[in-house]
Parts: sequence; structure tokens; C-alpha cells
Amino acid sequence: MWAKIILEQRDALMKIAMIGTGYVGLVSGVCFSDFGHEVVCVDKDPNKIEMLERGEVPIYEPGLDALMAKNVEAGRLSFTLDLEQAIEGAEAVFIAVGTPTRRGDGHADLTYVMAAAEEIARTANEYVVIVTKSTVPVGTNRRVKDTVSKANPALDFDVASNPEFLREGAAIDDFMKPDRVVVGVENDRAAEVMANIYRPLYLREYPIVTTDLESAEMIKYAANAFLATKITFINEIAALCEKVGADVKQVSKGMGMDGRIGNKFLHAGPGYGGSCFPKDTKALARIGQEHAVPMQITEAVIKVNEEVKRRMIDKLLDLCGGSFNGKTVAVLGVTFKPNTDDMRDAPSLTLIPALVGGGAKVRTCDPQGQHEGEALLPGVHWMDDPYTAAQDADLLVILTEWNEFRALDLSKIAQTMAAPRMADLRNVYTVKDARQAGFEAYDSIGREGFAE
Repeated sequence: MWAKIILEQRDALMKIAMIGTGYVGLVSGVCFSDFGHEVVCVDKDPNKIEMLERGEVPIYEPGLDALMAKNVEAGRLSFTLDLEQAIEGAEAVFIAVGTPTRRGDGHADLTYVMAAAEEIARTANEYVVIVTKSTVPVGTNRRVKDTVSKANPALDFDVASNPEFLREGAAIDDFMKPDRVVVGVENDRAAEVMANIYRPLYLREYPIVTTDLESAEMIKYAANAFLATKITFINEIAALCEKVGADVKQVSKGMGMDGRIGNKFLHAGPGYGGSCFPKDTKALARIGQEHAVPMQITEAVIKVNEEVKRRMIDKLLDLCGGSFNGKTVAVLGVTFKPNTDDMRDAPSLTLIPALVGGGAKVRTCDPQGQHEGEALLPGVHWMDDPYTAAQDADLLVILTEWNEFRALDLSKIAQTMAAPRMADLRNVYTVKDARQAGFEAYDSIGREGFAE
């Protein structure tokens, strides 16, 4: 069906409205406009819209500013506070608002999704496909359909589920060169609109998975839970490697060469964080509980991931001689991963408060994390570069593997530290590197360390 629709379409360009200019909404809107579609991004935050109209991007994502400027200049991309203006003439309206974890029960909070659905119903006056781009629990698109029908019984519309699979720091490539695009629809009419939207990807032979609404919703949660499981599994293996003398990097390499396993997401570290894995694993666990099908593996992953973060605190404590009190600690990297400014559920939000609470003076350095981090990490001293951060420090912690931290002059750092000790929580360096540089103690994840 999908191929037939694509091949029959000649003029596939259309108008798209994108509700929400957060990470998913802005990246998706910009990329759709680069496909040639007319895209209007709408948001309730006047400060954000003013920034975007000035050409400023409110999030850090490599390449997004240039791509946005290109399509604004071409007249294909615009920003507004006016939902009615955005929807007028649009054949598809995407809902890309936040679905944070709801306090108390772990479920995804659908308040913003349903509010957007009601606003679309009150504003639209001709056929439109309402597409949920936000990550939502199974059954949400049917709730959206019911909400719109009740708010405007006369409106001619369909719903579609189109979950995103964007990695922060590589979102544009992920959108333009996807492993797959997942589209959940109920009929050929909605499928035709979605086929037109994604025509450029189909013509370049990227996989398009068309399915029912519930399956599309489940694919997103199942995929993220599985990736979180791979990360957590290798972190448990890393803990065992430390006890038995194995090297987790070699173990990961040997495992990853098995085509049934693959080498991605097998990098040991201080635990997963970010905007997706913590939220989506909790939501999937909650969905299972509500349907009396416990997601026992996912629940274990959530528990173990928190234990991994706490285990990192013990590593730092050992390197500080059993107490943080009076120690100066330099932490390199606070975002949950490189190439993003996202601090959500970052390991730094567990480790740094433990350091500060234990009486340590903490200096941090991050290429993009200070703006968000200043509010989230009180009592921290922000430095412009890693060498200043490490000067007279008792411990150096590599917490986020930014490229800026991958080729440090370790000898220079060791010479300026009060006590040259390193906790390499991303396995960037080796024991040999640390010894040759003059460090007196070094520890990493799932590998040999030393203390002189």
C-alpha cells in the first residue's frame, strides 16, 4: 500500500504544523522543512518564539542552527504563537509536546498532549491528520481521537502515531538517515498523507514501517527499554569484571562482534540518563503493572541503573581516602552525554550532590552544560577549561566523554594537582596513560586500576 501511494504521488509538498518547539518538535519541524514542506512551528512560550524568530536555537544540537537558518531564508519554515495561523491549510498537525514522568506513579503525563488535541479540535475546520510525535503510552492515540471527536464532532480528521528515534547530538542524521520510520495509521487516507510527508526518505529507500496505532506506540517503548537494558547489562558485567580481573572493553568487543548482539550500547559507564531512557522505562513498567503483565526485566533495569550511579560514588570515595570532606574535586562533563546540553537524569545529578554533601569543593567544566547546570547543581564552581578545573585538585573525574576531554595533556594536569588521582568513568584513558602521566591512583569502569 505504502509503495503504491508513494509512486502515484507527484506533487507531495504540503503544509505541516508542529505543536511544540522542544527538542523533538524543533528538530522534526526543521527537517521536514528541509524536505521541502512548508512548516509552521507553534509554541505557547513567547520567549522561545522570539528567540527562534531571531535565528537563535534554544537547544544545543550540532548543525541545527545552520539548517534552521537555511529553511527560514527559503521561506519554508516559520514560528508563531498563533495556533490558528499554524493550522490553517495544514494537512498534518504534529503534537510534539512534553510527556514527563508523572509524580507518584511513574506514568507519562499526558496533560500537554490532550490539551494540544483539544486546541486542534477547536481550531481546525477542514480535514487534517493529527500525528502524535511525543512518546506516549499505548492507547494514547485513541484517547486523542476521542478527545478531538468530543471537542468538535463535525471535524473530519484521522490520527496517526509517528514516534521519534532521535539521538541527542546526532538528531539531524537520525532524521535524515533513519534506521526506520514508524507510522501507525487506521486507514488509507491517513497513510497517504504520511506517505507524502516522508516521500523523500522512501525514495532514498530508507525503511518505512507501517502498522496499527498500538503497535507503533509500543515499538517506541520496547526499543528504548531494550537499549537501556543493553547499557545496564554491560554495566553489571563491568562490576563483575573488576572483581575477576577481566577488561570490560575487551568483553564488550567480543560480545559485540556477534551479529545477534551488535556492538552498540555496550559501553560501560556511570549509568544511563537523558530525556528518554529513564522516562520511557518507567512508563513501560507502569503500563505493564496496569495490565497485570509485569515488565520484570525493565523494572530490574531501572533498579540496577540507580545502583550503578551509587556505585560510582563509592569509587570516588575510595580514591579520596574514604572521605570527601575538605577535598577539591574536578568533574569534567555534567551533561548526560556529549554533544548536548541536556541534563535530565544525568549521572552528574547523583554524583556531584554526593560530593558537595560530603564536604568536597567541586569544580566543573562542560562545553555546553553550564547554562542548565547552574540551577541544578548549586554549590559548584564552573571553570572554562579542564586544566583550570584540575589545578590543586585532589581528584579528577571524567564523567562525560566530550571530545574536548579525550586528548588531555595528562602530564600537565597531574603536575598541577594537589593529589593526582583520576576516576575515568567513561574509560577514555588507560592505566598506562595514567601511570606515564604521573598519576598516583587511577580507576575506571570494569577494568584494572591502581593506587600507589
